[in-house]
Amino acid sequence: MTSARSADTAPRPGTGTGPAGAPEAGRPEDADPREATPRPEATGYPEGTGCPEAAGRPADVDRLERLFGDAGDPANPVGRNAVLAADDRAGMLAAGEDLLTRFGLNAHFVPRDLGGRFEQLDDLVRVMRAVYRRDPCLGLGYGAGSFMAAVNVWTAGSTGQRERLAGRLLSGGRAACAYHELDHGNDFTRAGLTALPGPDGRLRLNGRKEVVANLRRAETVVLFARTDPAHGSRSHSQLLFDTADLPAAAVRHLDRYPTVGMRGVQLGGIEFTDCPVPDDSVVGRPGQGVETALRSFQLTRVALPGMTIGLLDTALRTALRGARGRTLYGGRAADLPLSRTILAETFADLLLADTFTTVAARAAHTAPAQAGVYASAVKSFVPTVLIRAVQRLSELLGSQFYLRAGEQPLFQKLLRDVQPSAFGHASRVSCQSALLAQLPLTARRGWRADTADPLPADTFRAGRPLPPLRFADLAVSAAGRDPLARSLVVATASAAPDDPLAGSGRAWCARLAELTADASGLAPTLIGPDAPPYAFGLTARWTGVLAASACLNTWWNRPAEAAGSAADPAVTLAVLHRLGSHLDHHREPLPPRLAEPLYAELGRRLDAGLTFDLDRRPTGA
Repeated sequence: MTSARSADTAPRPGTGTGPAGAPEAGRPEDADPREATPRPEATGYPEGTGCPEAAGRPADVDRLERLFGDAGDPANPVGRNAVLAADDRAGMLAAGEDLLTRFGLNAHFVPRDLGGRFEQLDDLVRVMRAVYRRDPCLGLGYGAGSFMAAVNVWTAGSTGQRERLAGRLLSGGRAACAYHELDHGNDFTRAGLTALPGPDGRLRLNGRKEVVANLRRAETVVLFARTDPAHGSRSHSQLLFDTADLPAAAVRHLDRYPTVGMRGVQLGGIEFTDCPVPDDSVVGRPGQGVETALRSFQLTRVALPGMTIGLLDTALRTALRGARGRTLYGGRAADLPLSRTILAETFADLLLADTFTTVAARAAHTAPAQAGVYASAVKSFVPTVLIRAVQRLSELLGSQFYLRAGEQPLFQKLLRDVQPSAFGHASRVSCQSALLAQLPLTARRGWRADTADPLPADTFRAGRPLPPLRFADLAVSAAGRDPLARSLVVATASAAPDDPLAGSGRAWCARLAELTADASGLAPTLIGPDAPPYAFGLTARWTGVLAASACLNTWWNRPAEAAGSAADPAVTLAVLHRLGSHLDHHREPLPPRLAEPLYAELGRRLDAGLTFDLDRRPTGA
């Protein structure tokens, strides 16, 4: 692994090498041709704690921000007032959907070899995060639902299926991903909807799917169904079909499901009665449905939490504006010591979530066989961090939180919208179960020098080009290997004695050693669905090690120009402090030496109109 003290000779993004300098595909004809807005310098921000400049297709993110415009402008048809009006009527923001169609958002879900713009998972997350900053309902209801459906087809579909779905999305169409049945929740292997051969040999659908985003509006559906009445892992398949190809008499749409959060997202249900589907509907091999789902989850379980960080960005911005405008005890509420600490800790939480999801997204390129472990870890941990952070910010608004004036209405919406991130698509427990099944073998094998190499250094360098994402290399099992945890051990061993992060590295290596001793002997009876709470606690400890490795290695692999006297580890130390708090290692607030630099930087970014994530890009949110 290249340490922070090594020369960094890789090309910087946007210089014509790698994704940032590649020709743009899928750009609509009416797209804004202007070049990306330069990133203002984040003066005073400790160097080396984030991306050195906006990473991954900055032109796309900046162009989208320009199209969204100033969110505070009352006349902006996609501004805050319009977003809140759409939320009040529980509908999608039509002007926002039109904007995303003009922008060509769907092209970011389609691989480049199929005519789209999807190359790197972390680039997709950045683009979608800009949407979530403006309206999470647009993010989920317009974009993320189609991406969740499409990944299954990119992973296992035939050439014809891939081309057909790519054409649908690139023409502005929608796809829905129908897994859920209320009787079975996230246990989709018990799905009751069947697709069994009828008298004519064609598969016929019988049963229902419920609580599916965009089901009534989507032109194309990826549906999970039982295709074999026998029990076992090969009893289900995924089907791809256009809704126009189904006989209307055999399909009944159920009433929309109203929700507290994400009100604008249309959650529907559908019931099939002896409904034939086209002969070429099965995605991959018959009976491959569970495997395809588990492989596609390795991308969506990272991407969706990464996108939702945009929601926290706006919640933090909204709360800070509100606290600055509120007077308490003769001064601004934002200047009270408790307020400053809450704001700084929330900022650290956002950076923690961003670092972990970014490394996991990039690891899907550099270690695809282990991507499933990192995806489950991210999905089990990051949504909880985001929800807790937004809830803490509500304290800053105090008794005014219930008013429908000022900053409060938008914050109330965000507080409701963040809740589904914990259980939507996959619950925390289901992700912990996926980790638990792989933990004993990994503890025995995956962290030793003779069985695992560390991740390539560029995994931790946001903005650097990555190997192509190989969908075929995504594996159901990591085979007991964990290069991200191994990276922690290797980097800590090579750190200089006076490195300010070396002590943290050694502490986390000690926790990894304790986890190895406690998990390597887990009996098979303790890793199934009925595992005791103690076993699930081991997965939380594993997740903590992985998050710590992501944070420490992002510091240790920072660009060479950030190393030296100007580099300040305060933010990384603050992020690790918050990680320990979320894992119940301690209950102490951030000490002033870590909180004050964060609070100061938060104010600078707000005044400069910059995002609060690692990219520090201009935003009008």
